[in-house]
Formats: sequence, C-alpha cells, structure tokens
Amino acid sequence: MSLPPEKASELKQLIHQQLSKMDVHGRIREILAETIREELAPDQQHLSTEDLIKALRRRGIIDDVMKELNFVTDSVEQELPSSPKQPICFERQSTLKKSDGTRMADSTTMLSISDPIHMVLIKTDIFGETTLVASYFLEWRSVLGSENGVTSLTVELMGVGTESKVSVGILNIKLEMYPPLNQTLSQEVVNTQLALERQKTAEKERLFLVYAKQWWREYLQIRPSHNSRLVKIFAQDENGINRPVCSYVKPLRAGRLLDTPRQAARFVNVLGYERAPVIGGGGKQEQWCTLLAFLCRNKGDCEDHANLLCSLLLGYGLEAFVCVGTKAKGVPHAWVMTCGTDGTITFWESLTGHRYIHKPTNPDEPPVAEQPKPLYPYRTVGCVFNHQMFLGNCQPSDAVETCVFDLNDESKWKPMSEEAIKSVCAPGATTSLPPFPPLCASTIDASVTSNEIEMQLRLLVSEHRKDLGLTTVWEDQLSYLLSPALASYEFERTTSISAGNEEFQDAIRRAVPDGHTFKGFPIHFVYRNARRAFATCLRSPFCEEIICCRGDQVRLAVRVRVFTYPESACAVWIMFACKYRSVL
Repeated sequence: MSLPPEKASELKQLIHQQLSKMDVHGRIREILAETIREELAPDQQHLSTEDLIKALRRRGIIDDVMKELNFVTDSVEQELPSSPKQPICFERQSTLKKSDGTRMADSTTMLSISDPIHMVLIKTDIFGETTLVASYFLEWRSVLGSENGVTSLTVELMGVGTESKVSVGILNIKLEMYPPLNQTLSQEVVNTQLALERQKTAEKERLFLVYAKQWWREYLQIRPSHNSRLVKIFAQDENGINRPVCSYVKPLRAGRLLDTPRQAARFVNVLGYERAPVIGGGGKQEQWCTLLAFLCRNKGDCEDHANLLCSLLLGYGLEAFVCVGTKAKGVPHAWVMTCGTDGTITFWESLTGHRYIHKPTNPDEPPVAEQPKPLYPYRTVGCVFNHQMFLGNCQPSDAVETCVFDLNDESKWKPMSEEAIKSVCAPGATTSLPPFPPLCASTIDASVTSNEIEMQLRLLVSEHRKDLGLTTVWEDQLSYLLSPALASYEFERTTSISAGNEEFQDAIRRAVPDGHTFKGFPIHFVYRNARRAFATCLRSPFCEEIICCRGDQVRLAVRVRVFTYPESACAVWIMFACKYRSVL
C-alpha cells in the first residue's frame, strides 16, 4: 500500500513536529554520546545523524521500537487454516487485537478466551460408513497455570444419544503451549477464573430458563390450542445436553469453497440423511448434532441439515430462519426460510435442495376464488428461529399454506427478547457452542474416483450378465457421450435451470444407427460404494432391463461422474445405457 505524495509529506511533517516538540533527537544524542564516541576514531568525534541511526540499528533499538508500534484494526479475526477433518479436532477462532504477527497473546489474554477444544471421535468401517462415537468439550486453560506450559490430562469419553451416560473409553491428553508463554499464571488464578465463569454461566442459564417459562405461559394464554404446536425452545445435542435452539445456528462463511446460496443448498443436500437411532419403540429419538459432529460424520437428521443451511445462508447475507413444524402425516420436520427485501418468502428444503416460493392462501376468500396450490410438502409450522431471533406462531391456524410470514407483526408471531437470546447464544457467551469450524476443501480427486467407480461397475455388470449366460460388449464412445447428460443433471440440481440437453440428444441420435434402439437410465447417489450402488440400480426394473439387455448387436455403456463438495461430500451420477438392433 503506497501513500499519495501529499499524504506522505503530511505524515513526515507530523512526525517531525512531534519529535521536535518532545526533543527526542536531543535525548537520544545525550544517552548515546558516551558509548558511540568510544567506537569512533579520535578525529571523528562529531556525531552525525547517520552515525546515530547506525548505532541504534546495531543495538536493535529501532527494531524493538517498530515492534512496539501498534497498528490496530477495529477487529482482527484469527482463524486456524482450513485442513482436512481429523477424528479429534482443535479449533479456536477468537477476535484479538494484535500488533505484530510474530507476537503471541499473553497469558492473561488467553485466560479470557473461554472457547473449549471440541473433540469428536468417529468410527469408520470397511465400507466407509461413519458412526459418531463421542463428542467432548475440553477445557484447555489449565495449561496456562502449569510449569513450563506443559500439562497432562485424563478424560473419560462418554457415548452419544441414548448412550450418553455410557463410557466409551479413556483419553490421555498432553497439552503444551507453543511458543512458550513468557509468564505463566498461578493455578489458583486459573481455577478462580474458571469457577467464576461456571458461576456466571449457571446464572445466565437459570435466568434464561425463567424467562423461557414465562414466555411459554404467555404464549399458551393467547390460545389454549398452542399447547399442541411444535414450538421448540430447547433441543438436546449429541451429549444429551439441553441447549437453546438459537445456539445451533451462526452465520457461516464458506470462503471460496461455495460460490452461491444455491450451491450451498446443494452441498447440504448431498450430506447423508440419517435419523438418530432409537432403542425400542416410542417414536423419534431427540438429537440435534453440533456442527462439527455433523460435518465429521457427513450425515445427520433433518434438523442438522436445516441448521447448517441456515448458517450458510446467513453467511451469504440473507435473512434466513429455521422453521420447525410438520410435513405429510404429521411427521415432525425442519426446513429453512428466507425473507426477501421485497417480502418474498422462500422455503429451502435442506434434504433435497429444492426451493419453493410461499404464497399464502386466504381462508376468508369465497370458494370460487382461485387460490394458489402449495407445491411444498410442509403442513404446519410452530416456530422459526435463527442466531438472534425466536418467534412462535400465534396465528389462528398453524397450517403453512395460510400462514403470513410477516415476522414484525406481533399479533401473528410472538417474539422472544433478543437480549435474552443474546445472553446465552451470542458469540463469546460462555453458554454458547464454540465458534463453528471453517469448512474444509474436498480431498477427493473427482476424475480418479469417477474412473474407479466406472471400472468397478463394468466388472459387476459383466459378472452379472455372465451369470445369466450373456456376453458383454462395451462401447467406449457411447459411454463418453453420456458425460454431458450427467453434467446437465447436476447443474439442474444446483441451479434449477436445465441446459445442454439438446446437444446430448443430438449426439445420441448420430451415434445410434437406423434400426437400432437406445435406452438410458441415470441415477444419483451421495456415496462412492460401487457395489452398493449397483445393487440399488438392479432394484429398478428399467435399469435391470438395460443391464440384462438381450438382442442383436447389443452394446452396453456406463458413465460415472463424481461432483465434489466441501468436507469430502460428493454427488455421484451414474448412467447405464444400451443400444441394440431392433428385431420384430
């Protein structure tokens, strides 16, 4: 960064005036006169400015002064560099004033950083399926009071969900400060700080619980039927701890990994869907995962998908909320809603990536009036929330198709105090979850993986046809011609825009001779297990007809295209095709 000449001149003048006013030159000369003259020759006892500068630089004084000059921005966010997720992950993002990149925060400043280390333990089987084993929040600040900045800890890891009271193992941890602190704190100071924070946290949680109970009583007094609505103020995380739902959502920026909100919706959509396991009957198990646990295992329930998508949309500057309600047959569900500046309400289904524009129907209109038919699968909505707001639906009906989403109208939506939410959910609040980890770039090589799956599928198809007494002849050119179709399907899933289909159809017409028949079957997966995908394809009668095709001059083709997304999530498109001579 270069200053304009007039600004540089003005800056020099200000510095000169300040130095002259304080007589800095005179003081420096007096202090250094004796020692510098000893270094000069007898005939060079006159001290020039150049002599002084050389002496100051040689003694390291200029370097020390420059280090002490604080060029401080309003807020400098220190982020750990993004790296591939490990089963145990240390992440800390704290806003600190810093004056020099080589200088470390002192022990007192670090003691004020209350974010714990979030460790997640994942089990991966031979088929690549992941299971969440344990999730632990480690209080790391005990190392600030240990000698030499090194300490060892032993922690007991507990299970998750229904097994949150069951021990899964012991973990021995060694913590070391690097670079070492210039001054360590006494263990008594550290323990006192932690005790005060626990006391403060408990008081904040108690006050919020008292407020939430009062808010709920007022909500029920509006209409007794509100008791049956899905108004969810708290939700249990993977450790069975009740947290305000607002703490599961925070603005999340994807850096350069995702370019648009719709691409973010596609990324969330390709993360696997898995309901929390239930032991015995009794309906759905309650479990909302923290973001790190969700990303580490690459799958979760609808609430996990909705929380992540809402966080990403907030990061893109949209006014986004998580909606809690029901879909068909009264099944509880969560999805995302954005409010446009023009009043447009858009629903985002995080499990499919589909978007729906909401136009409420008016139940008071006469039956002859044409009402818009909703295309979305949602039936009722009980509440909406994000990282700052929580609103309960207090309209006469909670049916989504008749709801008006004017969130500023308190006769339709009862808000919670934003100050109360901030006290337990704002960044830095000791009751809130630690800062969200940055998304990691994919470690999957799309072209290599596509080729590997394609070769495996060719082998599986050949073996399957051999068992049926059929020979298999592959046509590489026909396989290659399927690529544009797969790219077009993924583009349409991401943008809702269809493009490139005309060129694909024209190429196929040219590749299939007169008197021959062409059949193709595309299918989409979010995993890379070729054998599992093949078994699924065979369950489709149309795909089985292609794979088991009989006829004259049968030529088979298969094309695989893997599209990678952050966190090593991927969309896998497979297309089986055949062409054969039609015989009457």
